[in-house]
Amino acid sequence: MTEIWSAVLVLSITGAIFAVVLYFVAQKFKVVEDPLIDEVAEVLPGANCGGCGKAGCRAMAEAFVKQGNMDGLSCPAGGAEVAKKVAALLGCTPEEKEPQVAVVRCNGTCTNAKAKTHYDGMQDCTFANSLYTGESGCAFGCLGLGNCAKACQFDALAMDPETGLPVVDEEKCVACGACVKACPRGIIELRNKGMKNRRVYVACRNKEKGGEAKKSCSAACIGCGKCAKTCPFGAITVENNVAYIDFNVCKLCRKCVSECPTGAIHAVNFPPKPAAASQPAQAAQQEQAAQQPVAQKAEQSANA
Repeated sequence: MTEIWSAVLVLSITGAIFAVVLYFVAQKFKVVEDPLIDEVAEVLPGANCGGCGKAGCRAMAEAFVKQGNMDGLSCPAGGAEVAKKVAALLGCTPEEKEPQVAVVRCNGTCTNAKAKTHYDGMQDCTFANSLYTGESGCAFGCLGLGNCAKACQFDALAMDPETGLPVVDEEKCVACGACVKACPRGIIELRNKGMKNRRVYVACRNKEKGGEAKKSCSAACIGCGKCAKTCPFGAITVENNVAYIDFNVCKLCRKCVSECPTGAIHAVNFPPKPAAASQPAQAAQQEQAAQQPVAQKAEQSANA
């Protein structure tokens, strides 16, 4: 009986010693968290999309509070409204940033890039990209397996069964960049929404020479450079056989659109050109010009 009580006493003393040690260790390494982090985290959208470059909204809130301002930090999912709320909590001015939207830089629709092979493997773009170039033979085009749509937490991306390409819902897109990271071929880019939501961009990333690019897709950029030559603002560069339009320099004049021989340059959300409305007037002028010689001959015959 004495042995049992001795064992109990030893264990009790040992437990007490460990408890005291753990208490002092906890006090030594105790981390006092700023309550402001909780306040900032509450105004963030809570999507944990990773568009800010942090592990989640909580990590972003910690970064905001630790830095004490918003310089170089932004929440794309929250936009300007959330930026104002965070700035008010931090006591600073939010950094002005142009709103952006995801843009699909590929012209490889089922019509433009006809399938030469059939893929029947795992429905994952990253996996398919490691195996082959693509059904059309373009090693730079969309694989059409929807990794981008699966990655989007805002239901802003969907695969179009007719074209085989992803379609972006501009109203829902928050430019978090999840789709950009999900695409193994980098065909999705975040670009400024532009004035009146209008944008001009090259919907192709094929770096092959013109002839080879056209074999895979009839609407591929062939790197001819006509767009760059016609741009009065120097917004277009041609590198590795493919053109690129700098949205920070582009003035949306659209001269490059009509100059492109393959239709690789897209202009979105623009009103129809007035040229279409003036065609009847031009036709009437041409008809009038054609009738003038006939009238003159008739007058000469009458005088004779």
